Amino acid sequence: MFDLTPFYRTTVGFDRLFSLLDALTEDQSLSSPPYNIEKTGEDRYRVTVAVPGWTPEMLSVETRDNELIISGTRQESRENTEGWLYRGIADGSFRRTFRLAEFVEVVGAELNNGLLHVDLVRELPEEMKPRQIEIRTSAPARIAHKARKLIEKVKDAA
Repeated sequence: MFDLTPFYRTTVGFDRLFSLLDALTEDQSLSSPPYNIEKTGEDRYRVTVAVPGWTPEMLSVETRDNELIISGTRQESRENTEGWLYRGIADGSFRRTFRLAEFVEVVGAELNNGLLHVDLVRELPEEMKPRQIEIRTSAPARIAHKARKLIEKVKDAA
């Protein structure tokens, strides 16, 4: 478990983000299946969920109301229960929910060697991206600047 208290003290406006991270580490930390969240670029992320033995037809990846929902459905196999000493691999259904920040979109999902990779990207709308504003001078200021340069040239020539 991580202590996010120092972040609460040193940031402004991100308290909701840290509250969500706190809730994420508490709610689903012991349930199945295990997962990783990694940052793969400036505004790119990947959620990887371990789903050995699952097929794409059994899995579902969807987004709704700023949440990424990964779920799987298959019938529990209760046959051949004889001989089991311990059964630690989950066989039934699961559902994992991840809160997404604003403007985070799913760009793809891939199942490879028992790992479901869900790629996400954060795309700010054009009107929210920083932009450089050109600073112009008024016409009288430009004329005065040109006049000074002309006077300096005349003085230098003399």
